[in-house]
Amino acid sequence: MFWLTVTKNSYTPLIRQIYEQIRLRILQGELNHGERLLSTRELASDLHVSRNVVLEAYEQLAAEGYLVGHEGSGTFVAEGASLNDLRSDTQPLSAPLREQPTASGIIGFRTGVPALDRLPRRKLGQLFHALCADAPPEIFNYGQPEGSLELRDTLSRYLKRTRGVRCDPDQIIITTGAAQALFLTGKALLTPGDRVITEDPIHLHFQGTLQACGASLHPVPVDESGMITSLIPRDEAARLLFVTPSHQFPLGGVLPVQRRIDLVQFAQATGCYIVEDDYESEFRFEGTAVSSLQGLAPEQVIYIGSFSKILAPALRIGYLVLPHSLIAQFRRLKYLVDNHSPILDQLVLANFIENRGLELHVTRMKRLYQKRQAALIKCLAASFPGQHRVSGASTGLHLIAEFKGIAFTEEVLSSLEAVGVRLYPVEDHALEKGHHLHQVIMGYGNLTEEEIEEGVKRMRAALDDI
Repeated sequence: MFWLTVTKNSYTPLIRQIYEQIRLRILQGELNHGERLLSTRELASDLHVSRNVVLEAYEQLAAEGYLVGHEGSGTFVAEGASLNDLRSDTQPLSAPLREQPTASGIIGFRTGVPALDRLPRRKLGQLFHALCADAPPEIFNYGQPEGSLELRDTLSRYLKRTRGVRCDPDQIIITTGAAQALFLTGKALLTPGDRVITEDPIHLHFQGTLQACGASLHPVPVDESGMITSLIPRDEAARLLFVTPSHQFPLGGVLPVQRRIDLVQFAQATGCYIVEDDYESEFRFEGTAVSSLQGLAPEQVIYIGSFSKILAPALRIGYLVLPHSLIAQFRRLKYLVDNHSPILDQLVLANFIENRGLELHVTRMKRLYQKRQAALIKCLAASFPGQHRVSGASTGLHLIAEFKGIAFTEEVLSSLEAVGVRLYPVEDHALEKGHHLHQVIMGYGNLTEEEIEEGVKRMRAALDDI
C-alpha cells in the first residue's frame, strides 16, 4: 500500500500519527481515488498497534470524507479528496511538504536549521527573567510598528560592524522573520503583473511569497559566483530584483564586486529596487566576511535579515533595512499586518547583542559547523569516491552534492526515505526545470557527526539499489 511508521514514545497520539500520514498521502495523490487500503487488522499487525487505534484513525478519515467503506469489500480512497487538480507548475505541493519537521528515526539533511541544542538558553532565560522582573510596566503596552528603538539602535551598529550595512535606526523595521520582511516588501511595492527579476534557483517559499504579492517572476541563471548579471534582460523595466549575494540559496555562490556594481547600475538606470536577502552570511568558513550589497547603494537596496539561522527559527525575529524614501510606507503596512513584533523578545535580543553575546555565539557556532561540514565531506568522499562533486561549501549550514548519473526523482527520494534518510533536491527551487536534477542540498547544522555518518551510509545503501 504505502510506507507508514508510528513512534510510540511521541507526544502525538498513535491515532493522530496514522490519520495524518494517510491524509497527507491522499492529498498529495500518492493514494488515488478508488485505491483499497489495508484492513484495520492488517495495518495494526504491520504497525504493532491495537486494531482499535487503526479503526479510530480510519473512522476519522471517513468522517472527513477522505475514505469510504464498502461492506464486505474494504476501505477505499474517496473521490475528489486529492489536491492534484490545484497544483501549479511553479509551486508543486510535494516540494514544500519536504520542509516539514523530520519524523523520528529519519535523518533529514535539511538546511536552514541551526544546532538547536547549542542555543544559549540559560543566558537568554536570565535576560527574560531580569526584564520581566525589573522593567517598568510601560514595556508591556503596545509598541511601535517599526519595533523597539533599543533593538533598532543596537542592530544598526551591529550590522555596520559585521556586515558593512550603512543605516540609522529609523531605517530598520523589525519583522516576524525574513519571510514577513519579503511579504511586506511585495505588498508595499508590487501590483499584479509587476516584473521581478530573480536568481534561478531561488528558495521555493520566496517564489510563493513574491507570486502571492502579484509578481511575474523572470529568472536569471546562477553559476558558482551567484547571479550571472550579464544575462539580466535590459529591454524591459522591473519593479524589484531579488538576490542573495553573500551566500546564494541554494547553490552557495558569493557574488563578486563586479557583478554587484552591475546590479547597482542596472537598478539606478531602471529605477527598480534590489532586494538583498543576507542568507546565512554570518557563517563564512573561507576568508573574511563578505560585506553587504546594501553598503554600496543604501538608497537602492532593501536589505533583509533574520536571527532564525544564527539563534533559532522559533525566535521569529527578522528585520528590514530600508531606503529613506520607503520608511513611512513600510511602517504603515507593518502596523496593518500585525501592529508590531513581540516587544519582550526584541528587548532581550537587544541586550544580548549589546553585550556581544551574539557575536560570541556566532564564533562558537562557526567552529561547530565547520567540523560538521568537514565530517559530511569526508563521509561523502568515503562512500561515493569519484561519483560526486561538492560545491557551495564556503558559507552557511549546507552544501550542494551532485551525483553522477543519479536524478533525484520522487521515486529515488522515496527509496531514500524508506531507508530512513531525507534529501532535498535543488530542482525543487528551480524556476526553469531540468537543470539541477542531479543535485541535492545537504544541510548539517542540526545533525551530529554520528548522524551525518549514518545518514550517508543509508544513502549509499539506497542508491546502490537504484
